[in-house]
Amino acid sequence: MKFYLISLGCPKNLTNSEEFSARLLANGHELVFSPEEADTVIINTCGFISSAVKEGTSEIRRALELKKEGKIKRVAVTGCMVDRYKEKMAKDFPEADLVFSIAAQEHVEDIIGQNGLFLESLANALYIPEYKMSLTATHTAYLKIADGCNYRCAYCTIPFIRGAYRSKPMEQVVQEARLMTQNGVKEISLIAQDTTSYGIDLYKKPQLTELLKKLLKIRGLGRLRIMYAYPNMVTRELAQLIAGEEKIFHYVDIPLQHIADPVLKNMKRQCDGKKVRATLDMLKKEIPDVSLRTNFIVGFPEETEQDFEELKDFVREYEFDNMGVFEYFREKGTAAYEMKQIPASIKHRRARELEEVQSRVIDKINKNLIGSELEAVADGADFGRTYKDAPDIDGRVTFTKPVTPGSIFKGRIVAAEGYDRVLEPLKTIKK
Repeated sequence: MKFYLISLGCPKNLTNSEEFSARLLANGHELVFSPEEADTVIINTCGFISSAVKEGTSEIRRALELKKEGKIKRVAVTGCMVDRYKEKMAKDFPEADLVFSIAAQEHVEDIIGQNGLFLESLANALYIPEYKMSLTATHTAYLKIADGCNYRCAYCTIPFIRGAYRSKPMEQVVQEARLMTQNGVKEISLIAQDTTSYGIDLYKKPQLTELLKKLLKIRGLGRLRIMYAYPNMVTRELAQLIAGEEKIFHYVDIPLQHIADPVLKNMKRQCDGKKVRATLDMLKKEIPDVSLRTNFIVGFPEETEQDFEELKDFVREYEFDNMGVFEYFREKGTAAYEMKQIPASIKHRRARELEEVQSRVIDKINKNLIGSELEAVADGADFGRTYKDAPDIDGRVTFTKPVTPGSIFKGRIVAAEGYDRVLEPLKTIKK
């Protein structure tokens, strides 16, 4: 069978795509790079928020249209939409040949030729893939260290889609990182729903710092990047390790969602504004050149204008290097669904205003960046990212002269506008 893969959503979902695609390849199937070449189109969906569901629905319908036109034979659907909507998926898309859950991906080779609905419950332990492949550029990769979530944030669908928090055994994570390094990966981004809770299920306490220490011993390791840290789980010990190790990018992705205490309480977050500020102040003190990425939700139920003004002041004060702004989406099954909703027009306005505040912050950051020297990753001969920018989601830089694709090097910022910067390459650190 020749299959064409459409992988939607976050890096965590991409790692699932990599795992089940590798199983198919190991069992004699062939991955092709256009739907017209394929016998089967596989769509790995995201079901986290309404916009992701809309995107998944659009891709499924597009594939079904190709089937109707006789350009492909089969359409298979998997991923978070399946685990969220279950039997409804088969009813909504009766023309789909195969619909299977995340847990069923673990034996995709047995069901890929079958028809129907395959729903299985997630196991208590995290699935350890027998086969691995990469769907990213050869020099950068995501390494999933855990899946699921034990928090019950009022807006979030992840716990009933992805299940309880489940960590990979430390030796398994180290082995995967070692293989990535041996295969030429220079930048490994550690991902989970919450990386900072890593190990809490297996070892009875968070073990991210211990895991990092073991990863740092891998011969030939390039750089590590920490994604999706939870604010009340970021410790001084972790910050000091990052500060003292050149092989860990001085970058922390720390989704905060809000700063006003009434909103954080309604969101059922595990920390208040005081704790958030204390964590950020500690990171900035321990890692003076730390790059912080975060996300905020505006228009959450009962968010007042005062709450929103506090959020804008907070963004001005802490000057995040990268920031995502999301309007609250009302999701069935979450605690916030039953709360008093804010009109869409207000959510739109607040999103625009917060983005404008961040735009002014970036203008200020850019003035200070000109002339500074930073580590960078070459995604191509003439473009890439600084250590301040994670793959796929953050800003980019273009180079004044070509460098070896995939290399890590030191460069000087010579121009900057918005999230686009120009870098003069100076010295290669790792080819």
